[in-house]
Amino acid sequence: MVGKTVELTAQRSDGTRVPVELTLSDGEAGGERFVLATIRDITVRKNLEAQLVHSQKLESIGQLAAGVAHEINTPAQFVSDNTRFLRDAFNDLLSVINECRQAVHAAGPERASEGAAAQVAAALGKVELDYLLAEIPKAIEQSLEGLQRVAKIVRAMKEFSHPGGEERKPVDINKAIDSTITVARNEWKYVADVVTDFDPELPLVPVLPGDFNQVILNLLVNAAHAIGDVVRSGTEQKGTITIRTRRDGDWVEIRISDTGTGIPEPIRNRIFDPFFTTKEPGRGTGQGLTIAHAVVVKKHGGTITFETEVGRGTTFIVRLPLGGPVAQGAARESESHSAGG
Repeated sequence: MVGKTVELTAQRSDGTRVPVELTLSDGEAGGERFVLATIRDITVRKNLEAQLVHSQKLESIGQLAAGVAHEINTPAQFVSDNTRFLRDAFNDLLSVINECRQAVHAAGPERASEGAAAQVAAALGKVELDYLLAEIPKAIEQSLEGLQRVAKIVRAMKEFSHPGGEERKPVDINKAIDSTITVARNEWKYVADVVTDFDPELPLVPVLPGDFNQVILNLLVNAAHAIGDVVRSGTEQKGTITIRTRRDGDWVEIRISDTGTGIPEPIRNRIFDPFFTTKEPGRGTGQGLTIAHAVVVKKHGGTITFETEVGRGTTFIVRLPLGGPVAQGAARESESHSAGG
């Protein structure tokens, strides 16, 4: 314990409980060794961290809102176009049917086979009947597909914006990741294809649903931006983001890989630092990876590390425990390791 810092909860004289940091250090004076305990109230820092997370969520929601609106607008537009086509086509067919009826009725039973046939042929010649018969079923199928896409986007947005809480809940993280991919589609679809390799046997994982979704979103957007830098340079038409899940004993591992620029050696030990970013102003706040690190390590007792190669891409590796709370020592060790890259 000596030389290490742990986070604990202390109780003040008035009975209120506050978060504190306890640091133990040893020394020697007058020929005697001693241990010095330093207790620091970190309430302000914790409040600032909570505000930072809240700010990041608001920022993410704002960014996603425009993308989701665009994603919904596209299928809604072709559903609308197909519906108008079906309306006009139906009116044309109805006109033909009515003329056929009138012709048969006017001819009477005796002459129906003579003049009526010519009128029916003339009526059918007014519309492209073969075209309508071929295109109407396609328009109906496209409309149904568009409505299904809208429903999927709305459902994914609902699942992504799951209200936060202070307790972990068993979550199907494959489904949660898939929902986040759908919600964030406008962030990656122009620069990358997303490939998933989910472990179908993965058990439910105890997580804070809203915070977990935020981590995946941050890493997904970060991967898209890294690939975007390559695409804009003209060296590649489109990149690939690959997301894999698997079980490793009492842990679940999530790997998010990109074919982006990779992380240069000089900044690898800084990427989890608050507000550190290499992106131009307006494109990144430097909060995404910081929050991902805080959520994975501090809130879930997990680890977040990365493997990277300049010019080839980066893989972020998130490991979450399947069991109950992880020992503080394991969490501190993982935090120290991941912060160093």
